[in-house]
Amino acid sequence: MSDVAPAVVLDGVRKTYRLGGETVYALRDVSLRLPRGSYTAVMGPSGSGKSTLMNLVGCLDTPSEGRVVVDGRDVTKLSERDRTTIRGTKIGFVFQTFNLMPRLTAAENVALPMVFQGVPSRQRERRAADLLDRVGLGSRTDHLPSELSGGQRQRVAIARALANDPALLLADEPTGNLDSETGRAIMAQFAALHRAGNTVLLVTHERHIAEHADRIVHLLDGEVEREERVAEPRRPTAEGEP
Repeated sequence: MSDVAPAVVLDGVRKTYRLGGETVYALRDVSLRLPRGSYTAVMGPSGSGKSTLMNLVGCLDTPSEGRVVVDGRDVTKLSERDRTTIRGTKIGFVFQTFNLMPRLTAAENVALPMVFQGVPSRQRERRAADLLDRVGLGSRTDHLPSELSGGQRQRVAIARALANDPALLLADEPTGNLDSETGRAIMAQFAALHRAGNTVLLVTHERHIAEHADRIVHLLDGEVEREERVAEPRRPTAEGEP
């Protein structure tokens, strides 16, 4: 296992902003490794740097100092076009607010990332149907987001995140807009994805959600305060699993 390159590496990462003539440190000398197939949660109070960390790993932003490596490629000095390519092919995003296109069906939303990658239409349709079936929505492929519950919309978002078979799945407060029962069902989906071999990075402010991961990284004032191994991660079973 030691010979397998990590899915993500952060080395001495700093992120600063200029605000009113002052330098604001969003992240300070953060070094972190996400092994392939790992399940990591990031916790911390508001302003601790969670969103900044997610944006850097997701190639939505670049560090002021240090190095970010995603799937074996140093993305720190890449052009915006190259980072966009990596986002489209190597990274799947799941957001708190779902971010679905309201005029597209569930299947069309799932297929959208494949459109941008030039995947032929029949292949897109097959994969979208397979992914929706995988998250328990095989009978909802033609439904619009407005015809789905919050939990169903989040499952569509998870299927969409998997469309291009990414090396890394990023989830930003994925249960934040859901009731507790629906949130448990969504976390069961992430548990299933991890069991299937996906690398998962989850940002949350809720302890019971973070405990689904194998490891919790605690951020405070832009620094890694501590890392914690979860002795007995919560691993619910998703719909359709044995």
